Amino acid sequence: MPQDRQSGQCRQRPGQARSETVIPDDDGTPTLVVVADPLTHIRAADIADLSRLREIERSAGEIFRDIGMAAIADDEPPTVETLARHQSAGLAWVAVDTDDQPVAYLTAEPIDRNWHIEQVSVHADHARRGIGRVLLEHTARRAMVAGTPALTLTTFADVPWNAPYYERLGFHRLPDATLAPGLRAIRRHETELGLDAWPRVAMRRDLGPG
Repeated sequence: MPQDRQSGQCRQRPGQARSETVIPDDDGTPTLVVVADPLTHIRAADIADLSRLREIERSAGEIFRDIGMAAIADDEPPTVETLARHQSAGLAWVAVDTDDQPVAYLTAEPIDRNWHIEQVSVHADHARRGIGRVLLEHTARRAMVAGTPALTLTTFADVPWNAPYYERLGFHRLPDATLAPGLRAIRRHETELGLDAWPRVAMRRDLGPG
């Protein structure tokens, strides 16, 4: 489904101490981030990861049951074929633990000359530790290097770990009347799927020079 389940807000669990950790990207570029449970690596997803990404998606969706959105929690994860399309295009990344096992992932696709964040999900066991933010910042840097003007996404307007969270990461809400054709098509498809049972919004983060 479209990007909805990101729950990796940078909030501590009781008893956890934050730490500054250098996490190398898959190209070796070091990134200083503040996390409660440091990971060791962000890398490109590979074919062997794809089934695990579906497990991550299921886990990440469970939090929606707590706010009366069980239909979202029950939604089927992207198929392996869909994930493989992002992976083969070089627009799928994973955050991995010390055993190189994915605990979170992000997929994107080119829409309206920008990179559209199709999905960013963090396994429930690793949520609220800043991992989603690291994946988004990684993607933003890659997009800037590629000369991409902006990141876009669609998400739930009022769910705390959706639109309000992305606003804290530099995204702004786009009025429906201003949407480019690709985003309009995505929003139309979401309406057809029934996602507008809860308010949805398209968002954009403009990117500076790479």
